[in-house]
Amino acid sequence: MLPVGACQKKDSEFSFMTRIGILSDTHINTPQSWFVKQAEAAFADCSVIFHAGDLTDISILDIFKGKEVHAVYGNMCELSSRNSLPDSKIITIEGYNIGLCHGAGARHNIEERMMNLFPTVDCIVYGHTHIAVNHRLARTLFINPGSFQTTGRYGAPGSCAILTIDENGLNAKLYEFT
Repeated sequence: MLPVGACQKKDSEFSFMTRIGILSDTHINTPQSWFVKQAEAAFADCSVIFHAGDLTDISILDIFKGKEVHAVYGNMCELSSRNSLPDSKIITIEGYNIGLCHGAGARHNIEERMMNLFPTVDCIVYGHTHIAVNHRLARTLFINPGSFQTTGRYGAPGSCAILTIDENGLNAKLYEFT
């Protein structure tokens, strides 16, 4: 499991810093104890949470009370999530535009489809593939936190991402749960 404080750094080192905890593909109907423990440890020092879909039931977002939460529904979400959440959105934080969408279809060209959906954003956060991604294509940062579930797809460990916005711009790091 990701150690507590994995995204900790003292704000006094920078004129501003925002840490965004990113998860996707949780595929649970209630906030189970493993999920609460893992999410609290991973995102303890993050003020903003992005959930990139397939949360299944919207109630799992309740554990993030006190944080700014942005979420979208995915193809496996129940009606409560589909009725309450958009399928995509653009969030502006510290002057950066971030596109958030679950994604759909084949994984081999999902980033091309995300770029068509969000052609002018600085960062695109997506899920669906269960494969963690953190890279830049031209000036756009792409982040897929992978599946938050420890079992993951094909036996892979669960994972998440932390996006940091500071005077150096947008930077992300992926974390695997052990």
